Amino acid sequence: MASGTGRMVPPAWLTAGLRPEPAPVPWPATVRAALALSLPLAAGLALDRPAEGALVSMGALSGVIGDTADAYRMRVFNIAVPQLFGALGVTLGTLVFGHGWLAVATLTLVALVSGMISSIGAVASASGLLLLLNAVVGAGLPMPDPWWKAPVLLGLGGLVVLALTLLGWPLRRAAPERAAVAATYRTVADLYEAAGSEAYQEKRHAVTGSLNQSYDLILARRTRQHGRTSSLARLLAQLNVLIPLLEAAPAADLRARRHGPLPPAVAATVRELADAVEHGRAEPAAPALPPSDRPSDKAVAHALRHAATVVHETEPHPHDVDDRLGRPASLAVRARRATRTMLLSAPSWRYGLRLALCIGLAQSLVSLIAVPRSYWVALTVTFVMKPDFGSVFSRAVLRAVGTCLGLVSAALVLAEVPRGWWDVPVMAVLAALIPVFSAKGYAFQTAAVTPVILLLSDALNQQGFDLVLPRLYDSLIGCAIALVAGYLLWPESWHSRIGDRLADAVADAAAYAALAFRPAAPGTGASGAGASRPGVDAARLRARRKLYRDLSAVRSEFQRALTEPPPTGTRAAAWWPLAIAVERIVDATTAARIRVAHGAPPPDPAEVAEVARELRELADGLRATDVLVPVRAHLPGDEDGVLAPLRQEVRAARAIAGPELPPDGP
Repeated sequence: MASGTGRMVPPAWLTAGLRPEPAPVPWPATVRAALALSLPLAAGLALDRPAEGALVSMGALSGVIGDTADAYRMRVFNIAVPQLFGALGVTLGTLVFGHGWLAVATLTLVALVSGMISSIGAVASASGLLLLLNAVVGAGLPMPDPWWKAPVLLGLGGLVVLALTLLGWPLRRAAPERAAVAATYRTVADLYEAAGSEAYQEKRHAVTGSLNQSYDLILARRTRQHGRTSSLARLLAQLNVLIPLLEAAPAADLRARRHGPLPPAVAATVRELADAVEHGRAEPAAPALPPSDRPSDKAVAHALRHAATVVHETEPHPHDVDDRLGRPASLAVRARRATRTMLLSAPSWRYGLRLALCIGLAQSLVSLIAVPRSYWVALTVTFVMKPDFGSVFSRAVLRAVGTCLGLVSAALVLAEVPRGWWDVPVMAVLAALIPVFSAKGYAFQTAAVTPVILLLSDALNQQGFDLVLPRLYDSLIGCAIALVAGYLLWPESWHSRIGDRLADAVADAAAYAALAFRPAAPGTGASGAGASRPGVDAARLRARRKLYRDLSAVRSEFQRALTEPPPTGTRAAAWWPLAIAVERIVDATTAARIRVAHGAPPPDPAEVAEVARELRELADGLRATDVLVPVRAHLPGDEDGVLAPLRQEVRAARAIAGPELPPDGP
């Protein structure tokens, strides 16, 4: 694409991943990575077994990359479970090493299984990745005899990372959960501070992500504990009382747009509560808020007072700790559900077959052509073909760029640094860069990981500088296989399905609108703090949380699609305003419900039904076509009523879905 000055510049969808993400240096992870990868090498050299030390470091590398959780119990799970799958993978690879087409068939089958289990969730995805990676390494590199030594040494590397990770557990048992809940409070404070401004929507997205993370940490931990510990019960109660504040936020945003900014005391009070949560303080203090007769102000004040009461309680009220937003089922139940879904899911089979095809082609190619250390081709395919990590197309491009950058540093190390004890400090420095660069983006992570793997491979094979150019060729071949067999041959990858995802979100928004104004059951209340009291409509709360989660997933899908080349990226850009409009519809629905709960006249049921009908028609239209079609929305009603902002957002969404044609148009 040419710029205004006549210079040729690459398109934005191609260069998006080459811009480093702003992120602080994760010092604990940096120190952990340096120790976990360098200490095994030092031990191997001291025992005159450098190859065994390199294998332990290779296992530690997998643990370092997989250590992405916050809570200690989740980190144990994220590191230990993938290591078990990795041990199985390297065992299978070792058994078929040097067996030609048997290795091709075995790795193809492993790729199918790996791809299918990757659709279950984050831990399963990491497990599937490590299963296939270690199988590829075992089938491509000679491992020490007997066959069980390689999986033991790789697993030992994972245990090293796990041991270093758990050093702080006795002193910081619940600290990550407490910090996560406090961080959620601070995002809510930022949300109220942005009420009435253009930054409101972006702040709401941050709240959704933070709230999801906090609930996932606390509820997942509680499912693995018998009974309730007071610390977790208190944290869950403190998290639950944020729900009324979040429900009041859209009404506060509407109020700020019409009548000016909110009192600064609102955001300041929420930040004070965040500090109290993080430090475990219990110093009751009533929020100092100016009086107001507006329903939105009353909702905010009511929610803040209730939050302050619960945050400063040393023993939570029983009603505040109910898992009203849906507590996860037991691990056994979730495992059965995941297995059933995996086996019966068409997307699971499609991804498994795509990955199996690419791995089969890569392994067949290196079985027919003498490629030195050919495992790198299949290794590249495995890393690129991870759809839950982002666009396959952009990952192939970024992988090639990152590998070239990594090979430059690897060439310098292999050419200038003598092998032996010098490997230990060099490995410590290179390993420390992995967490730092991983936070910057995929290309940067690849650039950091590539020299580490090459240095470990050299410890196993003693090829020195001769490893560099073959690795570059192998990476380019692997990227080409992934682009052709894993992307271009599958129309679903370049014909975006974002319309279906968005249609589901619109249909859920219609159901939520109908549910939000359903009359309360006899004997129930509708107070602003209802999210944590017996009279709350639990079904409405669960529907709202699920809808915001789904919208967050849709936003992520759009952002992935925007990095694809045309036509997918172009179509995603055209539909992006509609995705934002759906988010505003949900906010407007919540704002109207909160205003009704705090004194505004309730809407006519026929008006609610008409809004829901328009949304269902919009959802049906999105499912029927990949092209936005003209639709005219008729939503009469009281322009001064509580549903007026919601009707306005629905009309805007229909106009985005299809602008009204002029009278003399086609």
